[in-house]
Amino acid sequence: MGVMSGPYVIRGSVSLPEAELMWRFSRSSGPGGQHVNTSDSQVELRFDLAATDALPEVWKARALERLAGRLVGGVVSVRASEHRSQWRNRETAAVRLAALLAEATAPPPKPRIKRKIPRGINERRLREKKQRGETKRGRSGRDW
Repeated sequence: MGVMSGPYVIRGSVSLPEAELMWRFSRSSGPGGQHVNTSDSQVELRFDLAATDALPEVWKARALERLAGRLVGGVVSVRASEHRSQWRNRETAAVRLAALLAEATAPPPKPRIKRKIPRGINERRLREKKQRGETKRGRSGRDW
């Protein structure tokens, strides 16, 4: 085996702390080979979001709010069983958790500023609608 390609960066200089990640392995229902029923290749990665100090408080509050439906006791979990090797499933789960936390901690989008539609644009739209209606009306064959 090699060294995992961590640290898994959430955003900026903030990354997943290896010490706070809880790994659990079980038999995968996915693709397998000769030793499919004996190897624990499915990976479940758990991260205690409520108790972590690795995230800034603002990010943590935002993530707790956005992931409320996924949390069980303040812990978020991610599973991976796509690959035959436990190692690749570990990589997949860690990347997936980092992406989930990056999305959950992202700042809210800026509010949309309402702007007045220029009169020329509105008039052109109405003129084109009228023209399209005339074209369609010409197809009806009433005038024959």
